[in-house]
Amino acid sequence: MMVQHLFQSLAVAALAVTQATACDECYGPTDFVTHERIVRRMQPDAQGAAYGPTRELEWGQINFLQTTDTHGWLEGHLKEQNYGADWGDFVSFTRHMKAKATELNVDLLLIDTGDLHDGNGLSDATSPNGAASNPIFENIPYDVLTIGNHELYVSDIAYETFADFSMYYGDRYVTSNVQIFNQNTNKYEYAGSKYRYFTTDHGIRIMAFGVLFDFTGNSNASIVTPAADMVKEEWFLNALNTNLTIDMFLVIGHNAIQGSTSTTATVLDAIRAVHPDKLIQVFGGHTHIRDAVIYDHAAVGIESGRYCETVGWMAISGLESKNYFGAKLPEGVPHPTKSAYDIPKTTSTTTATATTSPKPSTTTASQGVKGASVHPPHPDHPDHPDHPDHPAHPHRPEISNYRFSRRYLDWNRLTFAFHAENSQDKPFDLRSGIDVTNHITETRKKLNVTSLYGCAPQTWCMSCLPFGSPGNIYTLLTKALETVIVNPDRSTIPRIIIANTGSVRFDLVQGPFTYDDSFIVSPFTNTFKYIPDMPWSVASLLLDALNNGAYQKRNEEREANMDLGFQFPTRDNTEACLDPGTVSPGLLKRSTRGIVRRQSSTLTPGYNTTDDFGNDGDDTKHSEIPYFRQPNDFQANASFPADGSAPDTVDVVFLDFIGASYIIPALQKIPGGEKYTKADYRDYLPTTFLSNQYLPKYAKIAPDWQKDMPNCPVGKGVGFAKH
Repeated sequence: MMVQHLFQSLAVAALAVTQATACDECYGPTDFVTHERIVRRMQPDAQGAAYGPTRELEWGQINFLQTTDTHGWLEGHLKEQNYGADWGDFVSFTRHMKAKATELNVDLLLIDTGDLHDGNGLSDATSPNGAASNPIFENIPYDVLTIGNHELYVSDIAYETFADFSMYYGDRYVTSNVQIFNQNTNKYEYAGSKYRYFTTDHGIRIMAFGVLFDFTGNSNASIVTPAADMVKEEWFLNALNTNLTIDMFLVIGHNAIQGSTSTTATVLDAIRAVHPDKLIQVFGGHTHIRDAVIYDHAAVGIESGRYCETVGWMAISGLESKNYFGAKLPEGVPHPTKSAYDIPKTTSTTTATATTSPKPSTTTASQGVKGASVHPPHPDHPDHPDHPDHPAHPHRPEISNYRFSRRYLDWNRLTFAFHAENSQDKPFDLRSGIDVTNHITETRKKLNVTSLYGCAPQTWCMSCLPFGSPGNIYTLLTKALETVIVNPDRSTIPRIIIANTGSVRFDLVQGPFTYDDSFIVSPFTNTFKYIPDMPWSVASLLLDALNNGAYQKRNEEREANMDLGFQFPTRDNTEACLDPGTVSPGLLKRSTRGIVRRQSSTLTPGYNTTDDFGNDGDDTKHSEIPYFRQPNDFQANASFPADGSAPDTVDVVFLDFIGASYIIPALQKIPGGEKYTKADYRDYLPTTFLSNQYLPKYAKIAPDWQKDMPNCPVGKGVGFAKH
């Protein structure tokens, strides 16, 4: 730990040097206003959730809290209502829940399934990413956790993960199919352990594996073994055939829990070949959704969202183990009631307060079915007559004695206090949690991520409004591109500027637009290229050609396997070492017990999830947010003739990310564009000016962004009516 914190300090110092020596356009904070008032108000006591859960959690013999894909959001979401708790609040929450489990005489395990950075200034304003945020993350004593693909893109991050992070967690860090190069031994070695066999506090004997999806975008500092090969390896077969008694398996992984890109089924099939009836609990990640899957009569899985928006809860009862000495049915709390069974299941549909799905949901909890239904609208709900577990179903399969309960908890203090309050007779905040909160605040100040560029005068979303609408984020970015992206030597030459919608990762919420927000909205670092003097007869057809082509860097097969109700901005591994998207929130004021019972009765926009267990998984009920598909690319026009006529030729400016792979192939399909190749384009701006800098530069010069400085009004977030 001492080495790691020294590493953190050096990284922060290196950041300052980097910013001081960068070009004039570098948008790292130098002499801009530091928005300290907003920071103090937002982290400890920013706007909080208007209401929270109304149902107690069901508790079983063994219970789990899961996080995944936190991507550096340990400060919480500072400008929206539903997800405003910070990591210090989560520290207090997990301590209380562990204490509650002890009181109930049952087990509670903490699980994380990877991707710790890339997407927030707290994690990304250091070199390497995560140098300051990982020590904060380590304040949670996870029982089992595993690696994500974002720990493997960059060699320096992989080395740090191996040398520091995995050493901190020891054998609890399980990387069954990932090896990292050990610079001391010059060998590839497993970070943490290949598997973990352990016994819980109440005697449940568990075999745990941690399996990353078949990731190929890693640097040469690591090796990812495909799951199909891993399950044939001697160590894995020995673990399955051990003489040690196994009461249940944990299969955790930065891995979708279903779909064509998931390798979860490969691992489950291998386990089932040896243990056909053993309980298997899967915890997934990577796809940034809320979802739960029933695999068979004794195997289920859950995935718990992203970006500190969701804490996943899974409770299981019905274990028959001679070694278990806890309560079978803990007193004073509800118990799991849902069953698993051997039938094929369907994918989930989910909507959220932000922006993240490959296609709009076809069924959501708020849509229901046509007509006056007297039963739950989804046939996977146990109370639906078409559900195989319903007594009226003509082909009801045999089910096991295991009973399950899953819940998706909104990441706010109201939720945390509601579920923790019965475990203690003192205020929610613990000293350990307060210390972490203070550490986050101080770290953000040291990294200057609170430096203020301007006040976003409204909220712009990625997919809650149609493309071209005033509140659609690409409308804003079109204006920013035409204003900022100009080569002084060619400023009078008409130009079109094309960017891919995938260059945007998250919504922009009304309020202070800081250095931190620049990472949140678009962390990608592309340069601007151009092809000079292209005939307008060709250039005018380019955008349509791009938008009629394949989606850029989205896996269409994967899209077909995930039915989500909000935009899923997963990008290809070449997109500046990053992938998926986000949703935002605001932090609840520090309060003691009792406050949590006084809630608004008006629903706020948020998640509506349907999974294999039904539509009752969201811990807090929300109204649905609309979803509208967006094009592959968008275009800004600048320096066009004032009389509205078309120019004869234009400079075609574009992000280097889409140049060779999309711009050039699209031109090949346009008459007159066949002659263009990669050799025809060149730098339009200095390569030191990157794609995540044009919005900060725009914020510093746009009059409507500067008029309220430094006291920025804060909106309610995505999905709320404009006010």
